[in-house]
Amino acid sequence: MFVTRVPTTPIAGMKPGTSGLRKKVAEFARPHYVENFVQSVFDAVRPPTGFAGLTLVVGGDGRFHNREAIQTVIRMAAANGFARVVVGAGGILSTPAASCVIRAHQAFGGLILSASHNPGGPDGDFGIKFNTANGGPAPERVTDTIHARTLAITEYLTVDADDLDLDTPGTRTLGSLAVEVVDPVADYLALMQRLFDFDALRALFAGGFRLRFDAMHAVTGPYAHAIFERELGAPAGTVIHGTPLPDFGGRHPDPNLVHAKALYDEMMGADAPDLGAASDGDGDRNLIIGRGIFVSPSDSLAMLAANARCAPAYAQGLAGVARSMPTSAAVDRVAQALGIPCHETPTGWKFFGNLLDAGRITLCGEESAGTGSDHVREKDGVWAVLLWLSILAKRRQSVREIAEAHWATYGRHYYTRHDYEDVEVEAVHGLLDALSDRLPRLPGLTIAGRRIVLADDFAYTDPVDGSVSRHQGLRIGFGDGSRIVYRMSGTGTSGATLRVYIEQYEPDPARHGLDPQAALAPLITLARDIAGIPAWTGREAPDVIT
Repeated sequence: MFVTRVPTTPIAGMKPGTSGLRKKVAEFARPHYVENFVQSVFDAVRPPTGFAGLTLVVGGDGRFHNREAIQTVIRMAAANGFARVVVGAGGILSTPAASCVIRAHQAFGGLILSASHNPGGPDGDFGIKFNTANGGPAPERVTDTIHARTLAITEYLTVDADDLDLDTPGTRTLGSLAVEVVDPVADYLALMQRLFDFDALRALFAGGFRLRFDAMHAVTGPYAHAIFERELGAPAGTVIHGTPLPDFGGRHPDPNLVHAKALYDEMMGADAPDLGAASDGDGDRNLIIGRGIFVSPSDSLAMLAANARCAPAYAQGLAGVARSMPTSAAVDRVAQALGIPCHETPTGWKFFGNLLDAGRITLCGEESAGTGSDHVREKDGVWAVLLWLSILAKRRQSVREIAEAHWATYGRHYYTRHDYEDVEVEAVHGLLDALSDRLPRLPGLTIAGRRIVLADDFAYTDPVDGSVSRHQGLRIGFGDGSRIVYRMSGTGTSGATLRVYIEQYEPDPARHGLDPQAALAPLITLARDIAGIPAWTGREAPDVIT
């Protein structure tokens, strides 16, 4: 087929955030928009010998514009000289499954089409990110190169061809490009079967254990139906909202206590299942709720680390663990007890990649409901549920019993995140800049009875490659071990989201049963007042509390 060189000009605003480029669907649907970004990716990562003989993985979470964008990517992959494209049937690949497929097929990399937990539909969000050969998100040096290329692009390459059938598994060709449509679940299922004792999990369900998994009409529906119901024998109806829809059924596919309130309410009821769980738009996040108890993502990471040996893949122990800086220090105490390293990184899964590749860590996670291990290079919602099931099967205790025993051993880190969404960008920058200017003068001061011992703008030096990432969040730490963190989210598509993280350690078991918002109330007020949040944002209260 003939390659067409289409003249184009740079489009402003194509700087990838913490996990790729995210914008409104309407923006991605503009002429040349997808093409400019994809060509910039190809130009930025092209090997000296070109893409001849190399494989590209493509898939997404099924949100609105997913199919159209995949057809564009396939035509451009053909024009740019790739030998093979592997695409999930229906254009579907969860983000962790895409990482798995990249690794299983020894691909050059992959393009994942998703805006993660952001809303879908024609008025919703869309996104594209490039994952490298290790299956993980491109590191900052690569995304910086991609962004620079978007500012200088003059043409993109494509071929004139009809859309391909993406629904029927099998191989078809587009010129010299082989397009292999695969079952999106198969490689991922095979990996989970190697990691976990499926016989033990089948016995758990056969014994009457009840799970409720809310796929939120997002990408994990096919994976959850295949694994929990068909492979493990959980009853039909265990998985709810299991059909991926372009608009996620009008729901916000973020597995938190606001957008998954119906699941939370069920789990607080008299006839609640043993475990409630949910995942997000692209399948890389998880929500864990036991009967009558919510397990925060930070606590979940710590409890998974403490009990990882319950699954065959981790029976020999962990090399180390890592958490993002805003995530609570609960996992730090587990690591200390296990005698293994604990790394603190900036927010963004890409920062775990070097540690995983170097074998320095086995488990890692973020407070934003993402946990994962060295089995792929993405966080993984279904994997997290399988590890929780493995722990429950092995220990024969309830989620509440496991959580309370954990807190009795390690103490409880009361923790919350307050999100102020869709705030004027200038207002959030103003707040953070003003607070940053004050940081050097804060240590030594006592405010509301708390002595400040740390105040800085977090910077990270990668222990593997020595790269430095600055301005990763403003931290204020107090003498009693409590702390407040402020940062602007990099995952939204309109306005800005100010995120405030509040943490306090409680060693006394008699005080482990408090509501986190009540336990943290004085610190929440202090966090608001130190930064002047109402004055800068015009908001008296956060939009989302987790």
